[in-house]
Amino acid sequence: MSSEQYGNRRRCGCRVAYLHHRLALSCFSGTTTRCWCHFKDWEGSPHSLSVLYPDLLLPIVDQFLPLLGLNRYQPLLVSRNRSLSELGNEKKELLLNDIVFGIAGSSHLWKQRKELVRLWWRPLEMRGHVWLEEQVPPEEADDSLPLLMMSEDISGFRYTNPTGHPSGLRISRILTESFRLHLPNVRWFVLGDDDTVFNVDNLVAVLNKYDPSEMMYIGTPLESHSANAYFSHSMAFGGGGIAISYPLAEALSNFDDDCIERYPKLYGSDDRLHACITELGVPLTRKHGFHQWDIRGNAHGLLSSHPIAPFVSIHHVEYVDPFFLG
Repeated sequence: MSSEQYGNRRRCGCRVAYLHHRLALSCFSGTTTRCWCHFKDWEGSPHSLSVLYPDLLLPIVDQFLPLLGLNRYQPLLVSRNRSLSELGNEKKELLLNDIVFGIAGSSHLWKQRKELVRLWWRPLEMRGHVWLEEQVPPEEADDSLPLLMMSEDISGFRYTNPTGHPSGLRISRILTESFRLHLPNVRWFVLGDDDTVFNVDNLVAVLNKYDPSEMMYIGTPLESHSANAYFSHSMAFGGGGIAISYPLAEALSNFDDDCIERYPKLYGSDDRLHACITELGVPLTRKHGFHQWDIRGNAHGLLSSHPIAPFVSIHHVEYVDPFFLG
């Protein structure tokens, strides 16, 4: 740095300090109310420098601001609080149509299970598919329900779990197959089963709290401690519903098949999805309103102790006693 450049920087620093000192004196020498009005005018007016700075300071201002590429007739940056407020207002409200549902189904059970899907599906507002292992008779198609899709062949994948079923491989790929449809304007993918009942308004309210531009993995473990000990306490279960943000779905689609092939001993689809998401370093965001509901009979006690959280979903409704008698 030359001596001339060094001298210019020192003079600039001195001017900044002097300007700051005079600003403080001009602001706080009066009442707090007058100071606040000055700052309010400064935030909102493009010519507010002439209001904020006394005439005595204007020559200094005119010398100093060009060093920053500004002039006193130029609006300065708005305050930090105003910026945050404006960013908040620009946030797009989540709509039901921003979500794509991937529903794991069985062609053998679809005739019965579709009546459960009908309870919550809104054909004119929602997007999604029911993924089956084989085609069903044409009369099973219904325009008031999600589109029926055939899952891709999974015979090339290894499955070595002695107690599970290879259908877990097929279901674990529903997210990737849904993503590869390249539907427009998708912010979230929500996975569930054909016997999962969603409260879609509560689902939208819950997801609206999160940033879909981040990698998000949202759901809840089981209600059973022993089952969580066997699988994982940090894994979301698909029957209760799993919400995956678009960036996470995109990342998974790039290596999902290779990842699935690394875990042939796992039991089902949930643990495979969890293993692959864990490889990406994304933790589970727990929301108590998702219910895997692997219980039988009377669920009154569990429901009465429900935490204060929106009721998003319930699974296995056929296996519990009626919630409302009569």
